[in-house]
Amino acid sequence: QVQLVESGGGLVQAGGSLRLSCAVSGGTFSSYVMAWFRQAPAKEREFVAGISWSSDATSYADSAKGRFTISRDNAKNTVYLQMNSLKPEDTAAYDCAVDANAPRHYVAHVGDEYDYWGQGTQVTVSS
Repeated sequence: QVQLVESGGGLVQAGGSLRLSCAVSGGTFSSYVMAWFRQAPAKEREFVAGISWSSDATSYADSAKGRFTISRDNAKNTVYLQMNSLKPEDTAAYDCAVDANAPRHYVAHVGDEYDYWGQGTQVTVSS
């Protein structure tokens, strides 16, 4: 079975940076589409960023464009989310997810298309 373990969350001041990591075990990581979602208090879960099998396609929410970068290291079975210029509105529980059945160059933005989820890591940005 596929398991995901996230790390890298924490408390930062506005304008600061964090890098989230998601280590994946089981399955065939190199054939998985990976994505990050987040959910803030009183908000619906939302797509943040996704990356295709071979890193040739990425997708970002409008709120993340220009500030966040998703990447993957298939040798380490790990996906990353580099977050720069953080804002208080970025405060949320961040969760990585696996789409094990996606086309090679496709990134879904809908959470119910993903098959496996991590436990979440909290990001808090102070004003």
